[in-house]
Amino acid sequence: MRIASLLASATEMVCALGLQDRLVAISHECDYPPEALDRPRVSRPRFDPAGLPSGAIDVAVREAMTRHGAVYQLDEARLRASRPDLILTQSVCEVCAVPTTLAEQAARVLGEGVRVLSLDAHTVADIFAAIRVVATVAGVSERAERLVASFEERLAGVRRAGDHAERPGVLAIEWLDPPFVPGHWVPEMIELAGGRCVAGTPGRPSRQVSWDELALLDPDVLIVMPCGFGLARSREEAEAHAAELARVAPRAIKGAQAFVVDGSSYFNRSGPRVVDGIEILAALLHPDRTATVDLAGRAEAFSVVGSRLSVKSSTSREPRTDNR
Repeated sequence: MRIASLLASATEMVCALGLQDRLVAISHECDYPPEALDRPRVSRPRFDPAGLPSGAIDVAVREAMTRHGAVYQLDEARLRASRPDLILTQSVCEVCAVPTTLAEQAARVLGEGVRVLSLDAHTVADIFAAIRVVATVAGVSERAERLVASFEERLAGVRRAGDHAERPGVLAIEWLDPPFVPGHWVPEMIELAGGRCVAGTPGRPSRQVSWDELALLDPDVLIVMPCGFGLARSREEAEAHAAELARVAPRAIKGAQAFVVDGSSYFNRSGPRVVDGIEILAALLHPDRTATVDLAGRAEAFSVVGSRLSVKSSTSREPRTDNR
């Protein structure tokens, strides 16, 4: 079977299942694991987001949807040359990755015999189910069972570490201009890590909010995780919106419980590394109970002085002592 992945999380699933030798094409967003990145890239965005602040990206996305009905386009010639039997895609979010409609259009061009599989996860359980589906279609079901069992064991460890601990109220911000709070699997990740998600509905789409609405929450913990941004870009966005963040989470910032994280790798994708994301959250929320989790390059603590952001490595911070 020859697999084309139009979804970064699907590429990670394929490789986690040991199927990288069957992967013949990937999307423009695929950046992990390294051994998969030499495949032909068969999609591209209709604008170049590199270096653009979140507000400009939001404008460009809305314009692309209005003018073209899609943020992305496929290189059908390159996809045809890859000769896939299976195309992996999604229909959860039209602006986050190549949607199912484009993949189905490509499959019609490629001709009969090409299957399109949409991996539409909304919860952590859905992500595990998607891994099982990919494995079943590829004929390696037993690999998925072993992989998911290892994930479940790690999650059980997180739950044991958080037993009887107080659950801090967590405000996660998934985009900053305009502000969005997370949906789908992210609120569940917060709960699994031992927190209380104060904004965002599990299993439902992410939701645009106002800074005034967020200012009513005053959470115990603030986590900035812009969709599609790594740690450095998340830090830049937090710095650009330092004044707003100070207004919506004064107690978290004063108590050194404000963080930026690598949202792209560990939170925004419905792939295997959501388990890493849950462990990262547990380490941020309950550092005295999860001291072995490596946060380097994944999460950083920050404070706001005036309207400027000051970042320090969260690996050197002190454990929580307020028992909230």
